[in-house]
Amino acid sequence: MNQVRAEVLTARERLASIGWIPSRSEYFRHLPPPGMQVWLGDGSEPPAAGPATQEDVTAGWTLETLDAARQGFVEAQWLDAADAAQRTQLFAGVMAPGDSDVDRFAWVHQAMCSRGLRLRIGSETAQAGDRQGETVSLALRRHAQAAVEAPMLVVDVLPGMHCILLESHEHGVHAGAVVQNLEVHINLGVGATLRHLRVAAPSADDRLAHRIHVRLDRGASYDQALIASGSNYHLQRVELDLQGAQARVRTGAALFAAGSALEQQVETLHGGVRTSSVVEALVLASGKARGVVNAYSRIAAGADEASVRQRLSGIPTGGQPKLVLRPHLEINHDNVEAVHGATWGALPEEALFYARQRGLDESSARALIIEGLLTAVLERSMDDPEVMQALGLSTLLAGAVARYLAAGKELSHE
Repeated sequence: MNQVRAEVLTARERLASIGWIPSRSEYFRHLPPPGMQVWLGDGSEPPAAGPATQEDVTAGWTLETLDAARQGFVEAQWLDAADAAQRTQLFAGVMAPGDSDVDRFAWVHQAMCSRGLRLRIGSETAQAGDRQGETVSLALRRHAQAAVEAPMLVVDVLPGMHCILLESHEHGVHAGAVVQNLEVHINLGVGATLRHLRVAAPSADDRLAHRIHVRLDRGASYDQALIASGSNYHLQRVELDLQGAQARVRTGAALFAAGSALEQQVETLHGGVRTSSVVEALVLASGKARGVVNAYSRIAAGADEASVRQRLSGIPTGGQPKLVLRPHLEINHDNVEAVHGATWGALPEEALFYARQRGLDESSARALIIEGLLTAVLERSMDDPEVMQALGLSTLLAGAVARYLAAGKELSHE
């Protein structure tokens, strides 16, 4: 038995032993995921992918370097998980799954992953001083290729490097509903920064589970802005590990659920001194949608002067959606600062009134107000107007709002 087959069988045996996510799971109480067989497909092992070719590259992950002058700082490896040596490269430094409820997705991923992309930002041969202040801008797009897939992305940002990344996910070329179990692992070296705009726009019948794990070394910084829409099932889970002193994270999410299901989970672990995190989300829901936001932040003993802020908001815009907002803090140290809150309500009538007074029809007025609210959330996560403009965030957000309102209008006529 070769190494790859052994690892796949180990993952399947582990799943058989611990079972799928229990119905009373605290993680998934309000939006249980589909059963294990959905993510495993027909139960057969993924075929050997063969050597990566340029055709494979453009068909799955499509990578574009936005700053040609910085191409020398980007190393991209498309790796075949059916090849033992390449699988080892792909999973190098990735923590093995445990037995928690969310780790079930990771075990399924290990059993199903056939190919992945690994990015290294920075040059090992360059001196640290040469990297200081260098910024690399990338656009990375994923198009679904199969009915059931388990892609993987690993991003290593070397010490002192700065990276701007637009990562977008679309339905792709596959005809029919897609089941996608994505793992993203991001490692930020000492003083490294990553500004990460993620867009996930599945089709109505798709079922997605995206897990993003970020580890930050001393003085590293991670900002994420997320634009995501609901589907048959859609999970966006972010795990932020602040072990290095003075590490900092900010996340902001614009979430849309029009007659669909969408959950965001953000788990932040403060282990280093003087670390800080800000988690913010605004979810819009209509029809019979189910929208859930779970934010959990843990401050470990010894994490002196840690700072935590959580702000979750929800707005039902029509129908009878179910909205669940769950901020949660676990504090094991005294000298810290922690604030959390959750609010939900209608669109501000006064703002709608004044927009109508300026000659806008009701639909345009609602779109304008929604865009304004969501832009504020995403701006606070990025805190850099030039970066937001370079990534085309306003255009991406306007498109997501238009699709959401159009879907809501269709639901109201059913």
